[in-house]
Amino acid sequence: MQGYDLIFRNVSLPGAQSGSLSDIAVRGPHIAAIRPAGELEEAAGAQEIDGSGHLALPPFVEPHIHLDTVLTAGEPAYNVSGTLFEGIRLWQQRKLLLTEEDVLTRAEAVLKAQVSQGILHVRTQADISDPGLTALRALLKLKERVKPYVTLQVIAFPQDGLIACPANEGRLRQALELGADGIGAIPHGEPTREDGIASLDMAFRLAEEHGCFVHVFCDELDDPGSRFLEAVAQRALQTGLREKVTAAHANATAYYPDAYFAKLLGLLVRSGTQVVSCPLISSAMQGRFDPYPKGRGIARIRELWQGGVNVALAHDDIRSPFYPLGTGSLLQAAHMAAHLAHMTGLSEMEELVRMITERGAKVLGIEAEYGLQEGKPASFVLLRVSGSAELLRTQPLPRYVVSRGRIVAVTSPPVTALMEEFATGRSSKEEAVS
Repeated sequence: MQGYDLIFRNVSLPGAQSGSLSDIAVRGPHIAAIRPAGELEEAAGAQEIDGSGHLALPPFVEPHIHLDTVLTAGEPAYNVSGTLFEGIRLWQQRKLLLTEEDVLTRAEAVLKAQVSQGILHVRTQADISDPGLTALRALLKLKERVKPYVTLQVIAFPQDGLIACPANEGRLRQALELGADGIGAIPHGEPTREDGIASLDMAFRLAEEHGCFVHVFCDELDDPGSRFLEAVAQRALQTGLREKVTAAHANATAYYPDAYFAKLLGLLVRSGTQVVSCPLISSAMQGRFDPYPKGRGIARIRELWQGGVNVALAHDDIRSPFYPLGTGSLLQAAHMAAHLAHMTGLSEMEELVRMITERGAKVLGIEAEYGLQEGKPASFVLLRVSGSAELLRTQPLPRYVVSRGRIVAVTSPPVTALMEEFATGRSSKEEAVS
């Protein structure tokens, strides 16, 4: 008899035939066995949970969030215009007040909420545009604090630019020495096109030296003339960093002429550059200057995916100077993407779920330790749905969240009791005379 610590019985796995159920057995921090339901022997001492046919998925992956800015909307004022530029101006004022404790408290609160949503792998940005690297130091502390149950990658992000703010080059180097997992750039935020290219050269040079990730805020504009994505892809190819390179946002692709986009698509595929789209904030922030009909404001998710680019989805901001809403739910982001990218076919909705699971894992470079397979870490979620369409439609919290063999979150199903006349379809008066 095999010794197991935890067994989930009668769960539905992605891609399984309708009605086909499985059992998942956990030993220590790993998946020990996955068998057709009923074929897994009982194990003395194991905790057993009936999955009741619900869907088991690997954990959700958040590839682009700002844990340093969360829960600061309205401090010092709300973003009235809704634009990126006003958001940057407001954040420049708010970050003067940052302390490590401030960042830690807000970021940890949001991270706990993410865990309850089944998000166990997170890549966060840390603005390094202050001399003390306050946000970065706080998020590196948080990374160590949550290491037993959450993978947290920290990207050193020069929000104020590299050419526009020359001191940020030294801060990027310092951030890598302190333990940052990668570095960023924001070429469209530099004063000129030439400055934007120079900032990319600087970032890629540093990344080559350190062998780290490059996570570029790229073409986050509704401007067809913003074309830094091609420069990012070319440098990913030339440096050999390839899949270590991610372009976030890429909103301007929605405004590119089709002929140019087709050429760009080929370069992206050859280079291995990955794209992260943020449908919630992008659809709210972009198109502010468009006449009617207004653009949808997000990258060409569907065309990029169909063309062979690895595309992942992110939530990005939660109650920040850039976006006053947000829950952190990646299902909410995927639901928005289904509408904006016209991905409502069954196979397309299945792909959207992959964009918040395995495709996000590829962005983080954690594929070897990710997935519902024997021998891999026992990290997964159980959701009270039967498939991808229902998952995106209802966006439930996971019934169970398991991280490295431990149940870390349990959500009881909500129960609603209707008034009797609504439940029966008859009024109280009708019932009285019947």
